[in-house]
Amino acid sequence: VQLQASGGGLVQAGGSLRLSCAASGLTFTNHFMGWFRQAPGKEREFVATISPSGAVPHYADSIKDRFTISRDNAKKLVYLEMNSLKPEDTAVYYCAGTFATLRLREKGSYNYWGQGTQVTVSS
Repeated sequence: VQLQASGGGLVQAGGSLRLSCAASGLTFTNHFMGWFRQAPGKEREFVATISPSGAVPHYADSIKDRFTISRDNAKKLVYLEMNSLKPEDTAVYYCAGTFATLRLREKGSYNYWGQGTQVTVSS
Protein backbone atom coordinates (compact mmCIF):
# COMPACT_ATOMS: atom_id res chain seq x y z
CA VAL A 1 0.00 0.00 0.00
CA GLN A 2 1.24 3.47 -0.86
CA LEU A 3 -0.23 6.84 0.02
CA GLN A 4 1.53 9.74 -1.67
CA ALA A 5 0.69 13.19 -0.34
CA SER A 6 1.48 16.35 -2.27
CA GLY A 7 0.50 19.99 -2.58
CA GLY A 8 2.11 21.48 0.48
CA GLY A 9 4.10 24.68 0.42
CA LEU A 10 4.59 28.14 1.82
CA VAL A 11 1.59 30.47 1.90
CA GLN A 12 0.70 33.73 3.60
CA ALA A 13 -1.93 33.87 6.30
CA GLY A 14 -5.37 34.03 4.75
CA GLY A 15 -4.25 32.07 1.71
CA SER A 16 -5.27 28.69 0.40
CA LEU A 17 -3.70 25.36 -0.48
CA ARG A 18 -5.04 22.12 -1.83
CA LEU A 19 -3.42 18.89 -0.71
CA SER A 20 -3.77 15.67 -2.65
CA CYS A 21 -3.16 12.08 -1.67
CA ALA A 22 -2.80 9.36 -4.27
CA ALA A 23 -3.53 5.83 -3.06
CA SER A 24 -2.36 2.56 -4.55
CA GLY A 25 -2.27 -1.06 -3.50
CA LEU A 26 -5.53 -1.03 -1.57
CA THR A 27 -9.22 -1.39 -2.32
CA PHE A 28 -9.81 2.32 -2.07
CA THR A 29 -13.58 2.18 -1.81
CA ASN A 30 -13.36 -0.05 1.28
CA HIS A 31 -11.45 2.54 3.27
CA PHE A 32 -12.17 5.65 5.24
CA MET A 33 -9.48 8.19 4.37
CA GLY A 34 -8.20 10.87 6.67
CA TRP A 35 -5.82 13.76 7.08
CA PHE A 36 -3.73 14.36 10.17
CA ARG A 37 -1.11 16.96 10.92
CA GLN A 38 1.90 17.27 13.17
CA ALA A 39 3.50 20.53 14.19
CA PRO A 40 7.04 20.61 15.60
CA GLY A 41 7.11 19.35 19.17
CA LYS A 42 3.45 18.36 19.12
CA GLU A 43 1.47 15.19 18.79
CA ARG A 44 0.02 14.17 15.46
CA GLU A 45 -3.56 15.39 15.47
CA PHE A 46 -6.72 14.63 13.57
CA VAL A 47 -7.79 17.06 10.85
CA ALA A 48 -10.51 15.39 8.79
CA THR A 49 -11.84 12.07 7.60
CA ILE A 50 -14.21 10.97 4.87
CA SER A 51 -16.32 7.87 4.38
CA PRO A 52 -15.68 5.40 1.55
CA SER A 53 -18.51 6.83 -0.54
CA GLY A 54 -17.43 10.41 0.12
CA ALA A 55 -20.80 11.28 1.55
CA VAL A 56 -19.82 11.70 5.20
CA PRO A 57 -16.96 13.99 6.20
CA HIS A 58 -15.89 14.77 9.75
CA TYR A 59 -13.66 17.63 10.83
CA ALA A 60 -11.64 18.74 13.80
CA ASP A 61 -13.18 21.79 15.45
CA SER A 62 -10.01 23.81 14.88
CA ILE A 63 -10.37 23.68 11.09
CA LYS A 64 -14.08 23.29 10.61
CA ASP A 65 -15.55 25.75 8.08
CA ARG A 66 -12.09 26.45 6.66
CA PHE A 67 -11.01 23.04 5.35
CA THR A 68 -12.88 20.62 3.08
CA ILE A 69 -12.05 16.97 2.58
CA SER A 70 -13.17 15.17 -0.57
CA ARG A 71 -12.30 12.10 -2.58
CA ASP A 72 -12.37 10.85 -6.15
CA ASN A 73 -12.85 7.09 -5.99
CA ALA A 74 -12.31 6.60 -9.71
CA LYS A 75 -8.85 8.17 -9.45
CA LYS A 76 -8.08 6.92 -5.93
CA LEU A 77 -7.41 10.43 -4.74
CA VAL A 78 -8.20 12.26 -1.51
CA TYR A 79 -8.08 16.03 -1.27
CA LEU A 80 -7.87 18.56 1.51
CA GLU A 81 -8.87 22.05 0.44
CA MET A 82 -7.53 24.52 2.99
CA ASN A 83 -8.76 28.11 3.06
CA SER A 84 -8.22 31.07 5.38
CA LEU A 85 -4.98 29.52 6.53
CA LYS A 86 -3.48 30.63 9.82
CA PRO A 87 0.10 30.40 11.12
CA GLU A 88 -1.10 27.77 13.59
CA ASP A 89 -1.99 25.53 10.65
CA THR A 90 1.74 25.13 9.98
CA ALA A 91 2.56 21.42 10.18
CA VAL A 92 3.42 18.33 8.22
CA TYR A 93 0.16 16.97 6.84
CA TYR A 94 -0.30 13.23 6.50
CA CYS A 95 -2.94 11.28 4.68
CA ALA A 96 -4.03 7.96 6.12
CA GLY A 97 -6.36 5.11 5.34
CA THR A 98 -8.29 2.65 7.43
CA PHE A 99 -10.85 -0.09 7.07
CA ALA A 100 -12.04 0.71 10.61
CA THR A 101 -15.37 2.46 11.00
CA LEU A 102 -15.05 3.67 14.58
CA ARG A 103 -12.72 6.05 16.43
CA LEU A 104 -11.76 7.70 13.19
CA ARG A 105 -10.38 10.75 14.99
CA GLU A 106 -7.70 8.57 16.59
CA LYS A 107 -4.44 8.05 14.72
CA GLY A 108 -4.19 4.54 16.12
CA SER A 109 -7.24 3.54 14.09
CA TYR A 110 -5.45 4.03 10.77
CA ASN A 111 -3.67 1.19 9.01
CA TYR A 112 -1.81 3.07 6.30
CA TRP A 113 0.09 6.37 6.25
CA GLY A 114 1.64 8.56 3.63
CA GLN A 115 4.97 10.31 3.96
CA GLY A 116 3.60 13.77 4.73
CA THR A 117 3.73 17.13 3.02
CA GLN A 118 4.89 20.34 4.69
CA VAL A 119 2.50 23.27 4.98
CA THR A 120 3.96 26.54 6.24
CA VAL A 121 1.77 29.57 6.83
CA SER A 122 3.57 32.87 7.34
CA SER A 123 2.06 35.73 9.30
